[in-house]
Amino acid sequence: MRLILLTVCCFAIAMSAAPSCRAHGTEGAVERSEGYCVTAQYDDGEAMSYAAVEIKAPDSDLAFQKGRTDRNGHFMFRPDGAGRWQAIVQDGMGHRLALDVEVAGEPAALQSTQVGMPAAGVVSGRFGNIFTGLSVIFGLCGFFYGWRARSQFRSAQE
Repeated sequence: MRLILLTVCCFAIAMSAAPSCRAHGTEGAVERSEGYCVTAQYDDGEAMSYAAVEIKAPDSDLAFQKGRTDRNGHFMFRPDGAGRWQAIVQDGMGHRLALDVEVAGEPAALQSTQVGMPAAGVVSGRFGNIFTGLSVIFGLCGFFYGWRARSQFRSAQE
């Protein structure tokens, strides 16, 4: 019991002592209307404001378009041909998001749909990682105490 209490206390102290050290991932989506709108955000929902964006055309190493997201993490581009385009968003602090955008048919015939949204019902992000970490810690503690109780029970029977 002391080990579990000690583990929980250490975890709580570590989380409260260094909030600026927590890292987070990125998520993104592309929406079509008059062009393609790339939306970039961190996994906690905060927008990747003013992050560098590079749009690459299919079968090209050169950038088709470069720019920055707005304060809401949006960047708009209009492709000039069909194929698999790539949008790369980097915030300059080590976070990188790469989205593939499939452009089919004529660019003038764009319709309003969403592409590349994360699946609904998936536990992800910071809370999913915390839940997974705590599950592993409690699982290992349970295994250790079960093994220890079994050893003590066997030695008491002998």
